[in-house]
Amino acid sequence: MSGASSGEPDKAGGQREVDDSSLTFPDASRLELDQLLSQLVGRAQEVMATQGRLRGLLRANQLIIGGLELSAVLRRIVEAARELVGARYAALGVVSPGGGLAEFIHSGMPADAVEVIGHLPEGKGLLGALIDDPRPIRLREITDDPRSAGFPSGHPPMHSFLGVPIRIRDEVFGNLYLAERGGGAFTAEDEELVKALAATAAVAIDNANLYASARLRGEWLQASAAITRQVLATEGSPIYPLRRIAERTKQIADADLVTVVLPDPDDDDELRIDVAVGLAAASLVGIRLPARGTLSGEVLATGQPLRLVSPGEGGAPLSPTAEVVDIGPVLAVPLNGSTRVHGVLWTARAPGRTPFTADDLDMAGSFANQAALAIELAEARAEQQRAAMLQDRERIAADLHDHVIQRLFAAGLSLQGAAAQVGTGPATDRIVRVIDDLDTTISQIRTTIFQLQRPPGTTATSIRARLLDIASQVTPALGFEPGVRFSGVIESRVPDDLAEDLEAVLREALTNVARHAHARSADVELTVTTDSVVLEVGDDGMGIGEPIRTSGLANLRTRAERRGGTMAVVAVKPTGTRLCWSVPLTAAGPTGGD
Repeated sequence: MSGASSGEPDKAGGQREVDDSSLTFPDASRLELDQLLSQLVGRAQEVMATQGRLRGLLRANQLIIGGLELSAVLRRIVEAARELVGARYAALGVVSPGGGLAEFIHSGMPADAVEVIGHLPEGKGLLGALIDDPRPIRLREITDDPRSAGFPSGHPPMHSFLGVPIRIRDEVFGNLYLAERGGGAFTAEDEELVKALAATAAVAIDNANLYASARLRGEWLQASAAITRQVLATEGSPIYPLRRIAERTKQIADADLVTVVLPDPDDDDELRIDVAVGLAAASLVGIRLPARGTLSGEVLATGQPLRLVSPGEGGAPLSPTAEVVDIGPVLAVPLNGSTRVHGVLWTARAPGRTPFTADDLDMAGSFANQAALAIELAEARAEQQRAAMLQDRERIAADLHDHVIQRLFAAGLSLQGAAAQVGTGPATDRIVRVIDDLDTTISQIRTTIFQLQRPPGTTATSIRARLLDIASQVTPALGFEPGVRFSGVIESRVPDDLAEDLEAVLREALTNVARHAHARSADVELTVTTDSVVLEVGDDGMGIGEPIRTSGLANLRTRAERRGGTMAVVAVKPTGTRLCWSVPLTAAGPTGGD
């Protein structure tokens, strides 16, 4: 049908002509409408895309906050960032307190490429620029930026780049690195999305750190309780509790080496490694180091802990351990006792590992107090045992003096009376020999009483004590303990210079017995009369024989002759040798009163 009109029914049922020219739009209006519709569709698509990316951000946030294990959280952050902006490669670098990167978690890199590249990035080039100036970096082409340091051999090509820092409060924890966005360069919108993701990541990392710190603190507390029980239950030396403390410290602090450094009991200017657990532990035990000019000596003197990224950071040398094992981050905490610092607990990790934190230092310091408790408890027990032993010695010495010696004296006097009644003859000779044996026994008991009354470990000052010490020192070489007897007033009559000669003579004589006599017993007797000092040393060995070297005996003879005395060495029947060294007391020097 043609025409500009068409019919439509009217109220009477007929047809009415209608003009359809009013429904026709001009070309200009139609173009504007098409543009509006196109813009509306484009905006709708943008809204839908933005909504999709926001949903992606929400999914990424949910993925990140899904756990509390730090290593797993970091891995999820990398995966979520890569998926959020459609990047081929993503990584998270944890900033080291000493500069550079302590950890580098990456995603998207093929395993064979990782193997070819070798070591992970250390924080140079663009990665280092983001560490030095923690502000977002967005590049269309990486190589166009002058801060780019290039890629190592075997590294896949990368063009577009986006880097965003992760801040935990006022501290930069690390940086997110993204490369090779699918579809072109990274946009400002990508940057905003990754910044929003980094904020969520910071919260998740902070929560993971707090969780790890709380769990670690709980482990330290449990270990402290266990060590306290062991210390209270352990008798004797503190070395076993100290070793258990070192083992638990190594385990909880995730360390590679733990040592306990204590002052050398024989030298105030030296320290000694008494306990070592971990790397090269067997080679470290017993090493000595100066108390001055070392970090160990500094911690011991000041009682203040140290936390170092590397041993060289403190300026002073750590210890001779550097010659035995290479170490990295270290903690040094003092073993603070109630009145003094007992030593230093060193905790070390291998070079390149994550440094210790302030929380590590705080918890290790608290745990180290258990080591101080072990030392003080062992010292208190040793002092208690020493006091009990001295009390027993005093009691035994008093009993020997008040009962045994008195009874022997009484027995000797009775025998002397019996000998006088019997008269001369074989029986009297036997009684006299018994009386001499009683005198010898009384002299030996007096020496024993003197040894009992002398506290163990004290420095010898009297002549008796000095000679007894020499006998004890030579005992291991002899294979037996020589008998030592004293007769007469010794301390007030023998001057100091003569006492030095007596020490030299006794040491040389007993050493000769140990080297040449092959004896089973030896006896020493020092007799001081009003006019002479006589030192005799006898043994039951193989006799004098033909001397090979006489320099030692010649020196003893010279000492005697210089004082106007004599020295003689004679054979004893059936076997043995007896050395007699005698000097006049008047020639020995001035004497004092009794």
